[in-house]
Amino acid sequence: MAHRPDTLAHAPLGRDSAYPEQYDAGLLYPIPRAANRVPLGIEEGALPFVGEDEWHAFEVSWLNSRGKPIVAVARFRLPAASPNLIESKSWKLYLNSFNQTRFYSRQEVMETLANDLSLAAGAEVSVELFDVDAPELSPQHLPGECLDDLDIAVSDYTPSSDHLSVGEEVVEETLYSHLLKSNCPVTGQPDWGSVLIRYKGPKIDREGLLRYLIGFRQHQDFHEHCVEHIFCDLMAQTKPTQLLVLARYVRRGGLDISPWRATPGLTPPTPLRLARQ
Repeated sequence: MAHRPDTLAHAPLGRDSAYPEQYDAGLLYPIPRAANRVPLGIEEGALPFVGEDEWHAFEVSWLNSRGKPIVAVARFRLPAASPNLIESKSWKLYLNSFNQTRFYSRQEVMETLANDLSLAAGAEVSVELFDVDAPELSPQHLPGECLDDLDIAVSDYTPSSDHLSVGEEVVEETLYSHLLKSNCPVTGQPDWGSVLIRYKGPKIDREGLLRYLIGFRQHQDFHEHCVEHIFCDLMAQTKPTQLLVLARYVRRGGLDISPWRATPGLTPPTPLRLARQ
């Protein structure tokens, strides 16, 4: 049975509940980031990274002024420096509360979303709405070299930075794996994803890196904190001068989450979606 963190003790999440029929901003459930950052040695107000949590919502609908349903896909960007993340099921319930609510314009929907989400996160959240067949939503491929064909033996399915090691050569490269899996801290359900690592520094041993990433397979945490865990371990163990960690998690409940964290000054990644998102 999944362990329910103290930050979720009073959350109406992972339990049976009726879906709302009318707009209700109170459904959003913010969770302070600080508690999960303390074990990583991250002090509040002194983040070692910049970044965002990028969300796509594929089940967005509302009624126009004449009662006709409108459908769209939404992209949200929540800054990593915000004091709160927003629990995903509460986000889904909130979006479903739009389904039978009338709005007079697309702009009104966007402004409502931005205002409510920013209030819950404690920082400005950007909102974009796309038509369901918009070319911006077409699946793409991760850049770089894939680690997944490495023929390695694995026996450790909890994160261990002991797997991370480097050589003397200094390189600048981009690596990725589709073997990322962690578990939801609310329900214990599996969260599948892909992870990209772009860095400049001592060359990372690829077999050890893949073993390390596979080590999240039984780890129970939010997507955002898994990415921060990976970032902090890589910074501590491999000491790059530049580092970007980006995860593209598979959609669940109509939402996918793609957090990224990077050393300050590194160019943020261009938004992209993978085929299985």
